[in-house]
Amino acid sequence: MFEARLIKTNGKFQTNNKMGEFSEEGLTLDLLREAREVVRSSPLGVINTPMIPWCQTTLPLDIHCNIHIKLENMQRTGSFKIRGVANQFARRPKGVLLCNESVLFVLKSFGVEVERVPTSCLMNVVNRCVQEENMTFLHSYDDLDLIAGHASLGMEVLEVMPEPDVVVVCCGGGGLLAGVAAAIKLSGCDKTRIYGVEPEGACTMYKSFIEKKPVGMDSQSIASGLAPPFAGTLPFELCQRYVEGIVLINDEEIKAAVSTLYRSGLVVEPSGSAAFAAIVNNKIPELEGKNVVCILSGGNIGKDELTNFPD
Repeated sequence: MFEARLIKTNGKFQTNNKMGEFSEEGLTLDLLREAREVVRSSPLGVINTPMIPWCQTTLPLDIHCNIHIKLENMQRTGSFKIRGVANQFARRPKGVLLCNESVLFVLKSFGVEVERVPTSCLMNVVNRCVQEENMTFLHSYDDLDLIAGHASLGMEVLEVMPEPDVVVVCCGGGGLLAGVAAAIKLSGCDKTRIYGVEPEGACTMYKSFIEKKPVGMDSQSIASGLAPPFAGTLPFELCQRYVEGIVLINDEEIKAAVSTLYRSGLVVEPSGSAAFAAIVNNKIPELEGKNVVCILSGGNIGKDELTNFPD
């Protein structure tokens, strides 16, 4: 299940931008650079996470290539998601936001009002807040400001590896993948191949690529963070332009990836291990001799949950 929480934020201004109003043409390098600085200075405490060579870990690798691992699981919230939220809040601080538990904890520490809403009632409450309380709906993956905030991760990647050959990113609704891909391509890395990774049971972007339009499905996967009901409209447009392709992994491969990472000292949630799972299961073509970036997007998994994974 793709879980969310409804957040009410108060501020001095708002805009009327709505989901799907922007086209991919609105995402420029100048906008991404500006968002990078906003995220860097955000009071929400976003950090520049480490990027380390795979060869300096005990992780297995059968491919002869130079892989760096971006440890977004070490983010303050344990997830990349705070990047997009930080930029959304700076741009439109009066609004309602769909948010997961990890971001929720940080927002509550800043005194943000939180309202828990059953999924069946969620959009009714959002509409009430927008219409009656003059707030703006901040989408959790189909939003220009959010995607620009996530692009800061791509900018950080280029600070360590200026011209990667391949970048592998997990994909749920597509906000992170779109942001990272846009940052890398707009920065001049025209030859970089960027791949999104989805679970077989939650492959909305994969199906969207086939049907050439955003589609939905009854998503089910152990990687719940990668199982939204539909692919985002703006992420789809950006991924069509900047992403080489979407590859699929199954839940057993995800479980094995979580366990392998944990045995090497890296605590990574199922959703966050998707890119790693795709690489070790040879889902990404032509890696031999290449400079590759693997993004571990989140580490929000508890000890009790880890016992459900193979040793």
